[in-house]
Amino acid sequence: MASGGGAVRPAFAYTVVYVRDVAKSAAFYSAAFGYSVRRLDESHKWAELESGSTTIAFTPLHQRETEQKNWGQKVGYVRDIDGIIVRIGSHVRE
Repeated sequence: MASGGGAVRPAFAYTVVYVRDVAKSAAFYSAAFGYSVRRLDESHKWAELESGSTTIAFTPLHQRETEQKNWGQKVGYVRDIDGIIVRIGSHVRE
């Protein structure tokens, strides 16, 4: 419950879909469901479609293979919509 006494209503707002072909997927969803193209990266590695308050983003299935580090962590790298590389790693048990 929110502090104002009203219930918090969950909303579906943003999701990322991993696809083989970003441009084709964006074109399909745009035509089939009427989504507007908000962004299609010129490298075709990222697209965003929107309809009202809902956004669907598309990115290639694999941006780069994960790496197994010698300390036991598995890490992966993705490029965000601004081109910044983000490192994501698994939890390492001690």
